[in-house]
Amino acid sequence: PHAVMMMIPEAWQNDGDMEPEKRAFYAYHAELMEPWDGPACVAFTDGRVIGAVLDRNGLRPSRYMVTDDDLLVLSSEAGVLDIEPERIRKLDRLRPGRMLLVDLEAGRLVDDRELKHTVSTQEAYGDWMRDRLVTEGKLPTPRPERLPKPLEGDALARTQRAFGYTDEDVRMLVGPMATGGKEPIGAMGNDAPMAALSEKPQLLFSYFRQMFAQVTNPPVDPIREKLVMSLRSTLGRRGDLFRMKGGPGPLVELTGPILDDERMQALREMTDPVLRAVTIPALFRAKDGARGVKDALDDLATRVEKEARAGAGIVVLSDRAQNAEWAPIPSLLALSTARRHIAEMGLFGQLSLVVESGEPREVNHFCLLLGYGAHAVHPYLAIETARNAAADTAKDGEGVDGQAKYIHAIEEGLLKVMSKMGISTLSSYRGARLFEALGLSSRFIERYFPGTASRLGGIDLEDVVEECLTRHRDAYARPESLGEALVTGGQYKWRREGEHHAYGPNTVGLLQHATRSGNYEVWKKFSTLVDREAKDNTLRGLLRFKKRRPVPIEEVEPESEIVKRFRTGAMSFGSISKEAHETLARAMNRLGGRSNSGEGGEDPARYNTDRRSAIKQVASGRFGVTSAYLLSATELQIKMAQGA
Repeated sequence: PHAVMMMIPEAWQNDGDMEPEKRAFYAYHAELMEPWDGPACVAFTDGRVIGAVLDRNGLRPSRYMVTDDDLLVLSSEAGVLDIEPERIRKLDRLRPGRMLLVDLEAGRLVDDRELKHTVSTQEAYGDWMRDRLVTEGKLPTPRPERLPKPLEGDALARTQRAFGYTDEDVRMLVGPMATGGKEPIGAMGNDAPMAALSEKPQLLFSYFRQMFAQVTNPPVDPIREKLVMSLRSTLGRRGDLFRMKGGPGPLVELTGPILDDERMQALREMTDPVLRAVTIPALFRAKDGARGVKDALDDLATRVEKEARAGAGIVVLSDRAQNAEWAPIPSLLALSTARRHIAEMGLFGQLSLVVESGEPREVNHFCLLLGYGAHAVHPYLAIETARNAAADTAKDGEGVDGQAKYIHAIEEGLLKVMSKMGISTLSSYRGARLFEALGLSSRFIERYFPGTASRLGGIDLEDVVEECLTRHRDAYARPESLGEALVTGGQYKWRREGEHHAYGPNTVGLLQHATRSGNYEVWKKFSTLVDREAKDNTLRGLLRFKKRRPVPIEEVEPESEIVKRFRTGAMSFGSISKEAHETLARAMNRLGGRSNSGEGGEDPARYNTDRRSAIKQVASGRFGVTSAYLLSATELQIKMAQGA
């Protein structure tokens, strides 16, 4: 039972009613091993006891019964065996995180509370953690003069340029987070090219895509199920799984992984040498190019190993000292290199890596850094930008804490992304590398991101470095740039000098002209332009048909039969419009194909008319699903988890 409680713990972090001894047990073992979230019901035995435990979210049904002759039956569903009801002495189910245990020697069922109390009081876990855990409230308060000097005016603008900030980043991303405390939401599709096809320099973050849970691992609702979710993080040297007496090394406990300026400086001023953060620059000499980055990464890995062997528990990879001579190494590249090296040297768990960088500002950037092993991130430039944005919007002297609101928005975003993978705790997400590379060469991935899927190939280290240097030159090689505004960006809205978009003014103008005039020639111009845009800017546009010997036309089905196989995409009524949704349905019904309602339901007035969608979707918890809705369908699609 001890091992199972350690590997598959309850949701203990936010449970205020949990016994102190049990909480201390879970806190102690969290420093030895990352928890497993399931979803699963796991059975176990050591020959003396036999039992089962349900994951912290309770996402797998587990029912059991005990008969009058002491037969115990555990199964995912009730009624797997035909047993007369009068023979059943007990009928129950496992609750989230609870354990069912049979003591074969004593011949009895052991209650979950009794079992866990016995295990959690075998050692003085509470004393061990109390002696060695430094909570945020116990961190030293840095003197104001010891804090980094705020970036203002030209210094802020130059640093933003060095890290590729755009006007959109400030105005549409960081600004709203700094004032509203929430990640901004957009509802339009992304018609910008993927990073590898863009003509604009891209951050390394942009070459990775998040994975998401499907049927085997359902997503979690981070709002309604917040009790089971946790961003708790600890910094320092982890304990040894095989020498558990006395507890882990000294640790700093954080409520979340995003560090503000004060907490970052506090780590540098810790009196305990194990917890005093050691800073290693993540920089390369700009004039040395790709060769300089390779040498800098080798040096960084060696220095991290040296600090780990010397007893340091916290190492900060920092690009804060970047200047005209020294350019920042992409933070994700520096982190992955350091983490891979200490793992190869057998030092994994001997120190925590903190990333101090001006590069990350979006939620996905932080997900990547944490997903590749960072224990905490200090986004100093994003925080400075947030402070300035909040100050610009303050009214009548009412100040807004832009730093706090920005950090809150990022951490809420982290919970959202973790929940997409069905992961509840940051410690389970950290280092899991739940990403796929899109547009990076296999050589680059094997060297710096081993274990990450990259099915397409793409750019190499030299190209990544050149994109870094393009940003660096914009900041330091053009003195006149200081008087200019940040580039627009155009990632989210079309701008003349911004990122390319498949649906720009020319495309949209032709579409509007064609639909309003009914002119087929204008429509052909529109469709030709759309095809050309797709060819140059999308993945599918790079594909070509393999040539084969043509099939005689008399052996091919007539058009009227072929079109019956056509299906429209599953777009809900709310995602487009009433007119567009009904037009698609009419068109497919006339052709003999099938339109898809999406998961937003359908107006009953459309049933049994030419506006009916033949395909109806059913998704858990969605509105509009009635018996009439189901009966009006020719085809039903039941969406599991994030079925889209």
